[in-house]
Amino acid sequence: MWRIPALRLLGCTRSSRVFLFQDAGPRHYGSCPLGARDEVRDRRAYFTTPIFYVNAAPHIGHLYSALLADALCRHRSLRVPGAVTTRFSTGTDEHGLKIQQAAAIAGVAPAELCDRVSAQFQRLFREAGIACTDFIRTTEVRHRRAVQHFWEVLRARGLLYKGLYEGWYCASDECFLPEAKVTKQQGPSGDACHVSLESGHPVAWTKEENYIFRLSQFREPLQQWLRDDPQVITPEPFHHAVLQWLEEELPDLSVSRRSSHLHWGIPVPGDDSQTIYVWLDALVNYLTVIGYPDAEFKSWWPTTSHIIGKDILKFHAIYWPALLLGAGMSPPHRIYVHSHWTVCGQKMSKSLGNVVDPKTCLDRYTVDGFRYFLLRQGVPNWDCDYYDEKVVKLLDSELADALGGLLNRCTAKRLNPSGTYPAFCAACFPNKPGLVGSSVRVQAEDYALVRAVASLPKQVADHYDNFQIYKALEAVSSCVRQTNGFVQRHAPWKLNWENPVEAPWLGTVLHVALECLRVFGTLLQPVTPTLADKLLSQLGVSATERGLGELNFLPRFYGHPCPFEGRRLGPETGLLFPRLDQSRTWLVKAHRT
Repeated sequence: MWRIPALRLLGCTRSSRVFLFQDAGPRHYGSCPLGARDEVRDRRAYFTTPIFYVNAAPHIGHLYSALLADALCRHRSLRVPGAVTTRFSTGTDEHGLKIQQAAAIAGVAPAELCDRVSAQFQRLFREAGIACTDFIRTTEVRHRRAVQHFWEVLRARGLLYKGLYEGWYCASDECFLPEAKVTKQQGPSGDACHVSLESGHPVAWTKEENYIFRLSQFREPLQQWLRDDPQVITPEPFHHAVLQWLEEELPDLSVSRRSSHLHWGIPVPGDDSQTIYVWLDALVNYLTVIGYPDAEFKSWWPTTSHIIGKDILKFHAIYWPALLLGAGMSPPHRIYVHSHWTVCGQKMSKSLGNVVDPKTCLDRYTVDGFRYFLLRQGVPNWDCDYYDEKVVKLLDSELADALGGLLNRCTAKRLNPSGTYPAFCAACFPNKPGLVGSSVRVQAEDYALVRAVASLPKQVADHYDNFQIYKALEAVSSCVRQTNGFVQRHAPWKLNWENPVEAPWLGTVLHVALECLRVFGTLLQPVTPTLADKLLSQLGVSATERGLGELNFLPRFYGHPCPFEGRRLGPETGLLFPRLDQSRTWLVKAHRT
């Protein structure tokens, strides 16, 4: 049982003054299972993206968040198949002052703006192959019910009180800021104005009576949660950053705004003069999706993994876990954090005219091509740079030439006239290096290839577990290069099917290459689902043979039967990934917004 110490009066500094209007004596709240490990966690997984603010159209940063979650979810489904073992939610955040203001500027009702922009997100994600199981909008009735119930739980536990809050407020970031996080800079008119030190967005001094959450009481429980599980926030630098933030004073958090100032939101239960703070409203979406407050949510919540951008780390790693603990629930299982995308070394900005339209990129580079680029080049630890030439070079090199060329070569009628999975000859490729004989054609590098591809599924799984999808793709690409080297080294096009001495080795070279391609196609399914389906279909791999549990690489090498040996390949599907015409990259630039 955790005991909340008596609330102390916050210091009356200009940056954050709170005057209590009711008793601030010691409180208790229920058992918080910080170390709980429900067995359901082993069977279920629940992935979430942030819900995206609808004040502007989606950009590639939004798509990147969704793709990371989509790939993690798809890979988990390959590892643990079953219709009810994995859930994945995304959606749109539709309340708050920023939406209210944007709608007023556009001359439309907030609901109309939300409908229009939310539809843009849904359309983009559908076109990008984002296989979410739920798209939530915070204007839905089910969400309002969940938020108001969550509020009542906090109130019943004595964690909300009414007070006068005075401090800097940033409407763009929808958050209050202490004096230390505010600076002055020259505005567009030349006058000095106050801005957020972190985001650069303007702030305004605000003084109003709000409901306040006793956040200060959760500093030690949050520190313990983070120290008990060093992997709970990944990558590690972000885990370290949160611990550093918790070394500082943790002031109580204003969790409502005056309805006369902010009317576009969810009213505080029993007090229509107040609107629930947009971040509390938004964060509860993760519970709404899994059925909160009904009992069903309890079997999913302990399995939750949030995928978020680094700019909203504090909300997800401090405010949200504290609110959950306050409601008697455990913090999220994992928080995966990624950095941002720049364009040619500059931050994306409408004023610079360099915001990249993700829809144009999907059309230009294909859906699978752009998915592959973002997940192959995106490194969560630091900001990643986008420019058109980089996309073309990567996709032509790794998908069109290396992977596509390998498939085309091994399935071409000239090299594989029977259109089958050729037989493997153990005499030509014995499983013990160093054996000699007239039939042995294998070289030392070939054993290295077998070892590399045999270990690839586990290596890829480890990278997914560590939120390093880019490393998983790098490992696959490295093995593709090794396989191309294997084929080039043995030059099967120089061998003759009619020659009884050469034919067994020719079949073995193709068999090994096709087995490698089967592994690559299986492992690429989470990132390039359509391309992987095309590859596996051309190899004759059925839908029931594409899970990681069925990925038994090169069984004939280990003395076991191969279910694919002698099987006819699938129908010809054309180029796996056509090379991109570099002379047309200007089309993407012309469509930037």
